[in-house]
Amino acid sequence: MYIDLVILIILVLVVVMFFKRFSSFVFFMAIIDIFLRILTFIKDNIGLPDVKALIGKYLPESIFDMINKYSDGTINIILKWAFVIIMIIFLSYIIKIFIHKKKI
Repeated sequence: MYIDLVILIILVLVVVMFFKRFSSFVFFMAIIDIFLRILTFIKDNIGLPDVKALIGKYLPESIFDMINKYSDGTINIILKWAFVIIMIIFLSYIIKIFIHKKKI
């Protein structure tokens, strides 16, 4: 029931313990969200019912889906805004990397 939330929390703790930088946390959250969205796309567009059922049963569609599933009310709104801020920070990191990239 809570296995997806427990796995996400454990993975976040491992990333924070090993990398100890806020940017690593931000990149990890973005990677997880992008990965879940790709799996949702595959689930929606694949013709194999077993794979579709497996992905649909065990994996959430995105981080927002997990926030909606396990919280409500004011906590839900706060968590959603916190995630949006993390995504804005991720976007700023990506833009900074893109601007400072040297031509090959």
